Amino acid sequence: MNSEQSQKPVADILIVDDTPINLRLLSSILTRAGYEVRKALNGETALIAAQSALPDVILLDIMMPEVDGYEVCQKLKNNPQTREIPIIFLSALDDVIDKVKAFKVGGVDYITKPFHLEEVLIRIQNQLSLQAAEKEIHLLNTQLEIRVQERTKQLEEANAKLLEMALHDSLTGLANR
Repeated sequence: MNSEQSQKPVADILIVDDTPINLRLLSSILTRAGYEVRKALNGETALIAAQSALPDVILLDIMMPEVDGYEVCQKLKNNPQTREIPIIFLSALDDVIDKVKAFKVGGVDYITKPFHLEEVLIRIQNQLSLQAAEKEIHLLNTQLEIRVQERTKQLEEANAKLLEMALHDSLTGLANR
């Protein structure tokens, strides 16, 4: 492992599924891929887990007892603290209506069960890459805003100096007629 890989932060993935075998399988694959994995067997536990330590990505099943995945997603998207977490729906529902509803409530991707592990890994990596790009853009925008403020201040100072020079004699400091 080179130094670049050892310094790369480990992404935290929250898997939400009411089927224990799905949790075990996904957890095993994601852990081997180098991710930190947390699991929740239902929607309420998922909401608590997501709010207690913000995951980088959530894999969310739709069909769960009590609180379904759509409602979990809506609650997460309505909370300013968890709003930006990308949610990938992972569901046996394959109808277009279900997919559209998933995107309407705030999902960023949709994988149909039975899933291919390579597809899950690539889609997670895509979301993590998007997050990294968004953070970089935010940082660059912040730096640009600081530079604009500095330049604006410099221009205001230069304009004030020019105005002073135009209205006052440089030798005596008296106002020009």
